[in-house]
Amino acid sequence: MRGHLLVGDELVKEGQWAAAFPHFLHPSEELYGPIRGRLKDYNTPQFSSALKLLATVVKQKKGGDEYAKAWKQVEEAHAAADAGVKAKQTSDGFVVETALELLKSATGEYQQALGLTKGRIAKPVEYQDARGFVWQAEKMIESIAPALQKKDAASLKQVEEGFAELKKAWPAAMPPKTPAKDYANVLSDVSRIELHVGKLM
Repeated sequence: MRGHLLVGDELVKEGQWAAAFPHFLHPSEELYGPIRGRLKDYNTPQFSSALKLLATVVKQKKGGDEYAKAWKQVEEAHAAADAGVKAKQTSDGFVVETALELLKSATGEYQQALGLTKGRIAKPVEYQDARGFVWQAEKMIESIAPALQKKDAASLKQVEEGFAELKKAWPAAMPPKTPAKDYANVLSDVSRIELHVGKLM
């Protein structure tokens, strides 16, 4: 969810409302349903209505205070969910593993973005999904970087450098005319991160 919303927010800030809208729909239409039943386990109140309100605000292109208020409601819900998860999953390994799964999802989205076309991005929404997932995975690693630094500073440095290289595939939230990296290069970058992340788990 955070990956979708991250890239959606980036697009809103660029005034790309139509491009942003699908990224605000995905959390409520595709992702919320499967987790709804588990929210109580993590002491998290339902936030389906907050997600829907945010999507509506984006659909209606209501910037300024309305967008900020709707965004804040979703952020507060995510903060409650984060606290609930941290209470049950206390190891840094869980965060690292989740970030890695997010990167793997990003490679699949990037592959779909390229489709069967040669030299252009066929599906901008998938390109943006992948960007959001990569940026969110990096944020997750950064959130526990001090602990990972103590565990293996050299591996953490390799992971950080790996993210810097991987992110070159997405020079902006709106896709370039021609891909900055092909699928094989993106896979290679993710494999490099995976190799060094394994030493941090």
